[in-house]
Amino acid sequence: AAIVALTMAFPTLADVLQIRKDAPKEYVVEKGDTLWDISAIYLDQPWLWPELWRLNPQIDNPHLIYPGDKLSLVYDSQGRPMLVINQKFKKLSPGVRKTMKKGDAIPTLPLEVIRPFLTYEQALSEEDIDTRPVVLGANKGFKTIDTDQIVYVKGDLERSQYYGIYRQGDPYIDPETEEELGHEAILVGTGRAFRSGDETNAAPSSVRVKNVKREIRQGDFLMPALEGQTLPAFFMMKRPETAISGTIIDTTSKLREFSTMDVVVLNRGERDALKAGHVLDIRRASPTVVLTSDGPKYKDAASRYERTMSYFGDGEDSREWKMPKEKVGELMVFKVYEKVSYAIVTKTLEPVRVGDTIHVDN
Repeated sequence: AAIVALTMAFPTLADVLQIRKDAPKEYVVEKGDTLWDISAIYLDQPWLWPELWRLNPQIDNPHLIYPGDKLSLVYDSQGRPMLVINQKFKKLSPGVRKTMKKGDAIPTLPLEVIRPFLTYEQALSEEDIDTRPVVLGANKGFKTIDTDQIVYVKGDLERSQYYGIYRQGDPYIDPETEEELGHEAILVGTGRAFRSGDETNAAPSSVRVKNVKREIRQGDFLMPALEGQTLPAFFMMKRPETAISGTIIDTTSKLREFSTMDVVVLNRGERDALKAGHVLDIRRASPTVVLTSDGPKYKDAASRYERTMSYFGDGEDSREWKMPKEKVGELMVFKVYEKVSYAIVTKTLEPVRVGDTIHVDN
């Protein structure tokens, strides 16, 4: 694999780099490691990896680390941690590096590391979906369509072009404003057009189905296979330059709780200056407490009367105390639309849920 260089904004020197308590003093690089993997061994915030390597006088290019290299954790005169290649170990193992080809240098966080966990779902406006070619039916007249069948499509498709076949899903609704942010477009299959159509004369295009993720139905729509699916070979992982807050509004797994490498949907997008590679905190509000005649109670456990009375009073006389939001994980944005984004959960302190908030201070 080609060497992949990840350009990342360095944190300021004012940022304190905290080394994990269980971090080893030395580590031997293994085949399949990435700089992200190694940084996660030493840092609770792996996207700060340049801070761990950039102070290193022995490594002009930290991307050129090879399997078999032994790394040592040391501290400079100002007490700042850094990783260096253990030269003594290299002298004892002169053949290790010679056996490695240039292409064997370990990468940072290439797409291949997370691709198995990504989703092909997209977020499209209803107006956009309405303009797309539509599946009319199949050559065998079945209500559900399988691999190697031919589907007929209302729309002029390009011959030999591969297409994704999608189904319109539920709308994404902003829980704060109730604005419709778009519709989930669910990939159900792929196919290759072999006959162009002519809508003017009601002649359909013809597509041979190549792959089926779930049953294809009449009324599903088509998009060029790569449209909306082109992702960078690597991600420039960094914090947003401006403060941002929002909400996790859905997950592609549709589970109640989810964890590392699950994909979530955010109610923030291009219009909020969100970009692929942005790393955000996931936070959750602690349970609200109401003050009753019997003392503090969680709001959910209070009676209807006690909850009603909690609305009276403010400031130090308030009977309802809303607790702070605490961090429960981190995520990285990988696909951005105008009003929504898809992100992959990179770290969890406890299971993440729909309704948890995203947050970054500027």
